[in-house]
Amino acid sequence: MVKIVVYSSAHCPYCDRAKALLQRKGLSFEEIRVDLDPLAKDAMIALTGRRTVPQIYIGEVHVGGCDDLYALERSGELAPLLA
Repeated sequence: MVKIVVYSSAHCPYCDRAKALLQRKGLSFEEIRVDLDPLAKDAMIALTGRRTVPQIYIGEVHVGGCDDLYALERSGELAPLLA
């Protein structure tokens, strides 16, 4: 199974929505809380070029944020990334 990483923070409704979609699909993921670890936030920014959460990786692919994840699901492009 492909590794999924979700950079997130507490009290973030977009993070909650993204994690809920992954959970509904029965997928496990590593959650990295950038609000608790400034070094993790710096690493996220360096990797993605973005400062907002969530930032989601499926394998080596940077999916983007919550809206991007849902767009992949709607278009049918999420399943191939998970294969």
